[in-house]
Amino acid sequence: MIGDKLGEDTGKVTGTRFLPGPDGKHVRMEVSFQATGKLLGSEITDMGTYVVHERIPGQLYGEGQGFIATKDGDGIIWNGFGVGQMTGKGMGVRYRAAVTYQTNSKKLARLNNVVGMIEHETDDQGNVKSAYWEWK
Repeated sequence: MIGDKLGEDTGKVTGTRFLPGPDGKHVRMEVSFQATGKLLGSEITDMGTYVVHERIPGQLYGEGQGFIATKDGDGIIWNGFGVGQMTGKGMGVRYRAAVTYQTNSKKLARLNNVVGMIEHETDDQGNVKSAYWEWK
């Protein structure tokens, strides 16, 4: 069940590159982004990279990792995976993903025991937006 909203952010794709697929016939795409927003009430900068490939026609599968820095100097490492699809608007994509966190921050320690659910979208101009909820 979806629980409390943890936060949200918006930003931009900062880099894209294509990688060979495991079978030599397909490609994987690596996407890096940077966004700002709030997480558990703290102002954040979220930076990450995910690698995505088409697993079956129409379905994208991605795995990623990144780092969140708070304005107060705390750090959070995140790892996630999910599925998505093209929006039909240029290179726009929409993902739904699960994410886990690890932090030494006392203020944000709750995240160490959370599986987050994310709605992430990238539009055809490279703008990104994400919203995070706790999975209870």
